[in-house]
Formats: sequence, structure tokens, C-alpha cells
Amino acid sequence: MSSLQPVRGTHDLLPDAMRRHRAVVDSARDVAARYGFQEMATPIFEFTEVFKRTLGDTSDIVTKEMYTFAPGGRDQESESITLRPENTAGVARAFISGGLAQQVPLKAFYAGPMFRRERPQKGRQRQFHQFGVELIGVPQPQADVEVIACGAQILEALGLQDAVVLELNTLGDPESRTAYRDALVAYFSDHRDSLSEDSRERLARNPLRILDSKDEGDRRLVADAPLFERYLNQDSQDFFAAVRAGLDSLGIAYRLNPRLVRGLDYYCHTAFEFTTDRLGAQSAVMAGGRYDGLIKTMGGPQTPGVGWAAGVERLAMLTGEPAAAPRPIVVVPVGEAAAETALKVTQNLRHAGFVAELGYSGNLKKRLQRADKMNARAALLLGEEELVAESATLRDLDSGEQELVKLTSLTERLSRLA
Repeated sequence: MSSLQPVRGTHDLLPDAMRRHRAVVDSARDVAARYGFQEMATPIFEFTEVFKRTLGDTSDIVTKEMYTFAPGGRDQESESITLRPENTAGVARAFISGGLAQQVPLKAFYAGPMFRRERPQKGRQRQFHQFGVELIGVPQPQADVEVIACGAQILEALGLQDAVVLELNTLGDPESRTAYRDALVAYFSDHRDSLSEDSRERLARNPLRILDSKDEGDRRLVADAPLFERYLNQDSQDFFAAVRAGLDSLGIAYRLNPRLVRGLDYYCHTAFEFTTDRLGAQSAVMAGGRYDGLIKTMGGPQTPGVGWAAGVERLAMLTGEPAAAPRPIVVVPVGEAAAETALKVTQNLRHAGFVAELGYSGNLKKRLQRADKMNARAALLLGEEELVAESATLRDLDSGEQELVKLTSLTERLSRLA
């Protein structure tokens, strides 16, 4: 029988990979908390309608990539459910179902797994992890500046400020968006026969999605398509100017990208991505924008919002080695008589704040070899002589020196050794 393997598009976070993963999430948590964001978590699956309403029936995620299934069993008459492909929709659903409209502004962050059925490649898995922030209930452009600043500081905390570029664009208000949509329809209709099949379908339902097409023929047409900036009314121009002024005042550099869009109608004004050239085709490591129409689209009250999501795996690939794990102290009983005392000593060290490991079996040489493999800082040897003296032999595994230390003085001596 062939050996069992993880499902294609998934991967195990073994200890070394998990340290990188956790370093990214912990840094993001720390920075987001300083900006006043509080952590929340939504279920990893929702009713499918949550994502169909928010991501659109014509999006690649809904039509090709979602993991959707009927519950079966006693729930088989229930509506279908979907593993979450992203988390903003879940946060918005929680805002509505949790009756949080009276608690705005709501500043929340989340971290967890997402699921998309797409071709696995470097930096893109079918089960992947995201960290994201959402600021709900603030219509002013200062909210956009704040969430972007939070993302920039997280990237700086990870040492990635020189590895990424902030790309920025405006989608304008609904009036401007409608005018731009009409211009795109007119332009692409003149080139309909040259569009890919997917883009011909998008032309009728959501022409802005054509701007995201990966088809080479579509991309050549997109290069000459009208630019959004030509269709911005004064309010939209003023909003974008305020966002740019805020970023300038904070010293956050950005590059204008007039082709950066979000295809769904509830997006407006600011769209942004932090991108890198160090991961090949998967250039975006953090992306977001303003979504003032999202919550109303889902059946809630008209409520503005802005946020972003970042790929934890992609960020982990860019970061250097995280801080090494604390080196343990290994307690080695020599003989059966010392086993109980060794167990108590190990537990006392843990209560005192040390990482402590108990040498379970094997002769003294093998136990010390295992201590070396786990990069232990010191070994505490407990044999008959040590038990009589109510002491332990402390061996410094870096220098090889050793000394007899009273059990009552162990924590103080080990603190000095560390």
C-alpha cells in the first residue's frame, strides 16, 4: 500500500515551519492591537449564500474555487455550506447577525485558514492562512489611512519594508464607478470578438473584472482601456487626495497603479496592495480596500468599511529566521531511584518559567546525546549521590563544565546560566 500523503494543495506546518508561521501572526497581532483592533474569529464554514452575495456569481472564486457541500445526515435538507475562501464576508455577516451596528466603529482582526480549490503553486495552497483587519463604521478617509498604516507597520515589524511596494488606486464613489463602467462596456464591446470567453461573460455582468484577466489577449486590450481617473467626480477626487495626504504625512511611500481595481459593486474609493517581486507570479502579500456597500448587500444597514487581508504563508516565505526557541534544560535521572525526584524537579522548573525536558530512557550517554540534539543549554543529572545530598549535578552543555547544586538553589543558578 502506498504511504499516506497530505491532500494536494495542503501542507503540514511542522515545528520549523510553524515557528515562521507563528512569528508572522504574533507580530501582526501585536501591531494590530496597538492600533486598537481586537481579535475575533468566525466559523470556517458559512452558508454558501454569504459568499455568493459578497463575491458575486461571476467571480472565479464562486464559479470555480469554493469548497461547497450539503451537510448530509440529519442536516441534509439544510442549505449548502461553504468552507470560507476569505474572511471579510464572515466578519460582515457576524456584524449583522451579532447586532453590532450600535458598536461602531468596530475594529477587528482575525487569523486563520481559508480554502480555495485552485491550482497549487508557490505561495498559493488550497488551504492557506490569512491575517486581516477590518474597520467598520467610519466613512472618513482617515480610516483608509489607518488600516494601510497598520499593514505597513506589520510589514516593517517583519523586516519587509524594503521587500514590498504599496500600490494605490481609487475606485471613486458609486456615481463615478457607474460612469467608468459605461466607458468600459463601450470600449470592450468594440473589441468583443478579441476577448476571452470568460471576459465576454464578464462584459455583460461585471466589466471591471476584465481588468483582472490573466488571459494574454485580454491583457493587451486592457493596456489601452480607459483609465478610472478620467471619470472621477469632485467628491471622489477629494477623498483620494485626503488618503494620499494622510499617507504622505505618515511617511508611507506608495506607487499609483491606475489598473488596480476591485470588481464588485460594493467596493469604492481606496484600493491598495502591498506587492513584492521576490515570490514570482504571486506578487501580492497584502491587499484591501474600502467596501462601503458590502454590509447593505448582505441585508444589513448601510455601513461603511475598509480593511485588508495578508497571506501568512507568503509573508513567512519572505521573512528571515524567527528568533530561536528557548533552549531547554534536560533533567536526567540515573537509576530508578531518581525517577520520581527527576519528575518533580522537571515540573518545578517549568513552574519557574524554564523550558524543561525529562530524559525518559536509555543509558546516560544516550540521554545526553538526545539533549545535544534538542540543543539543550544544560543537563541536570540525578543519581544516588545527588539524592543523598539533595542536589543535582549541573552540566553546562556549551562548556562541558559541571558542578553540584542544591535542589533548593536550582532556579537561581539556572537563571544565571541563561
